[in-house]
Amino acid sequence: MKRRGEKIACLTAYDASFARLADAAGVDILLVGDSLGMVVQGHDSTLGVRLNDMIYHAQLVRRGVKRSLVVVDMPFMSYATPYQALGNAGRLLGESGAQVVKLEGGAWLAATVELLGARGIPVCGHLGLLPQSINKLGGYRVQGRDPQGAEVIKRDAEALESVGVAMLVLECVPSQLAAEISAAATIPVIGIGAGPGCDGQVLVVYDMLGISERLPRFAKNFLAVRAGVEEAFRDYAEAVKRGEFPGAEHGFE
Repeated sequence: MKRRGEKIACLTAYDASFARLADAAGVDILLVGDSLGMVVQGHDSTLGVRLNDMIYHAQLVRRGVKRSLVVVDMPFMSYATPYQALGNAGRLLGESGAQVVKLEGGAWLAATVELLGARGIPVCGHLGLLPQSINKLGGYRVQGRDPQGAEVIKRDAEALESVGVAMLVLECVPSQLAAEISAAATIPVIGIGAGPGCDGQVLVVYDMLGISERLPRFAKNFLAVRAGVEEAFRDYAEAVKRGEFPGAEHGFE
């Protein structure tokens, strides 16, 4: 899709019913995100999510899918070393039926990405705002606004691609930076709060439906003008594919 210049629509999913509707609506990738810790379990961060939680929810999502690619987050401290990551990623994919694991972090993950790839496990990277590092970051803030921070993110993206990462998520980075990284990369770059210049877009499904406690600036309530969830999913997928969402107003400078 990236080679053909087609935008990629992605949503989070946590159960079979929403997965089935999103899959039927044309959503290309379903991400079983550790965001479930906040939107499903009611925690104030993703740090309390455990490996068994991710396996369980990925199993549910996989049962609802016929065509979408299923990506699953590896939770906090489940991939601190390459061989720990290998064992836990093997469990995630083997027990759930998901196809790709997602890891948060930059060049320090190079050995892990190489090891997983050598063992047949595709990896999605995640740069920018890293929710699992919230205690270090001190808050949910846009990353890469200063030249030094932007350069670090660029170098991390290059490092991850060079060791075989299959795709990359950029979260809450300036739109121009995200567009530059997407243009330079040969792999798909999926944005969330990263403006319209990425190869695709992902949103937390509850944000897209307007039922989260607080709607982030980069999100849009697609259910507001629709009578049903299925139509909202379809509108979202079509808006992403037409390049109508996200707009400039959904990004950061």
